[in-house]
Amino acid sequence: MTSNNQRAELQSQIWKIANDVRGAVDGWDFKQFVLGTLFYRFISENFTDYIEAGDESINYASLPDNVITPEIKDDAIKTKGYFIYPSELFVNIVEKANENENLNTDLAAIFTAIESSANGYPSEQDIKGLFADFDTTSNRLGNTVEHKNDRLRDVLKGVSGLKLEGDFKDSKIDFFGDAYEFLIHKYAANAGKSGGEYFTPTNVSQLIAQLAMHKQEKINKIYDPAAGSGSLLLQAKKHFDNHIIEEGFFGQEINHTTYNLARMNMFLHNINYDKFHIELGNTLMNPKLGDDKPFDAIVSNPPYSIKWKGSDDPTLINDDRFAPAGVLAPKSKADFAFVLHSLSYLSSKGRAALVCFPGIFYRGGAEQKIRKYLVDNNYVETIIALAPNLFYGTTIAVTLLVLSKSKTEIKTQFIDATGEDFFKKVNNNNVLYKGHIDEIMRIFDCKEEVPNVATCIDNSKIEENDYNLSVNSYVKTKDTRVKIDITVLNKEVASTVKKIDKLRTDIDNIVKEIEV
Repeated sequence: MTSNNQRAELQSQIWKIANDVRGAVDGWDFKQFVLGTLFYRFISENFTDYIEAGDESINYASLPDNVITPEIKDDAIKTKGYFIYPSELFVNIVEKANENENLNTDLAAIFTAIESSANGYPSEQDIKGLFADFDTTSNRLGNTVEHKNDRLRDVLKGVSGLKLEGDFKDSKIDFFGDAYEFLIHKYAANAGKSGGEYFTPTNVSQLIAQLAMHKQEKINKIYDPAAGSGSLLLQAKKHFDNHIIEEGFFGQEINHTTYNLARMNMFLHNINYDKFHIELGNTLMNPKLGDDKPFDAIVSNPPYSIKWKGSDDPTLINDDRFAPAGVLAPKSKADFAFVLHSLSYLSSKGRAALVCFPGIFYRGGAEQKIRKYLVDNNYVETIIALAPNLFYGTTIAVTLLVLSKSKTEIKTQFIDATGEDFFKKVNNNNVLYKGHIDEIMRIFDCKEEVPNVATCIDNSKIEENDYNLSVNSYVKTKDTRVKIDITVLNKEVASTVKKIDKLRTDIDNIVKEIEV
């Protein structure tokens, strides 16, 4: 079976499991149990693979817990970031699940033990709370312990039944990561508007990652200030060789559930705890990664036009992130606050590629002043208008903003990628495919004029246009109207009138004959 066929079969299996086991519970509410169980199986098998180290004479799952020495445990935690005793492994819990009347409390104790194993180690913050949303006592699983255990058994057995063929290092890691991301994608797509907060569609993520890392032979690290489930960061890992991203993947996320999803997602894509740093908290009001050196690549799909404190907090105007612009983003629209935050975290050689609400590129007031700051300092490299209906939960045609601190030309590129050459309609959504992404990247790279698609404008011209950065202000839409030759049209009208006159005369003659 080819890897693509195996992947498709796996996705079919896991979505069927996700729907079969949830019963009457809404899929979005039930996602933590399926995703958490998949993660539990992954770290169990990943840890087993590490302990056995390819030695076929060792069967870690069959060992008694008391043979594990403190030295073995210490070394494992320093390497993997956590420890799992043989009795705590997924495979052993599944094997005894039918007879275990304390399944829900046993699972809770195991999850606590795995998290606690990292206490006092460098991995503590990366492991702490990973299973917080996998609440085995939740009423969503049932109203009685018996019902809870029945539902947990169904989930455990369903995930246990997933066919993950081949050597763990060669295939299972990819398939675990693919399955996890596929599940998040399906949950987000079915959750409508709320799902868009957790997951950026894969192909859009690919475009954003390529824009941020374009022609950079290597980068120190990549950052997402509104990390969501980590999908944007992981596209950079998938698209570029691991050695290109030297220090790893960084992000901050305000939603606790999504923060846990992002950390699990890192592990499932075989990014060890020492190669990622995801923080929990409000990026705008309490940034956690500002003391680190600037990032060579930044990618983000921040929430559109959310409220923030803005001018209600007089200290923000002196914040190093916002002070250079001399004005704060409006309290009712934090979009440019995320833009300025990203710019301040960007290194002198790097790029930031951000998804933005189109309104910020033409509205007046504080947003116009921030655009002035960005243009006058030559930070805006490219603005790309994408087709509508590419994102979950919204039909708007979003815009990508590419920032750079290393531009040489005092020009800004505008690309109109809203035409039918840049997407394909699939059911009720539009989708970017590889060919569309490749063409956008080709235009982005060459900075050439493409009629009705792309142009580069001197920043002085943008100043004359009151710092309007809307793509349609600079790229003329192709005129699809049918051109009409008025001379030819007049001749056709005259000929038609003659025919009508003759027809009327013929009808009058026929009527006269009938009357006679």
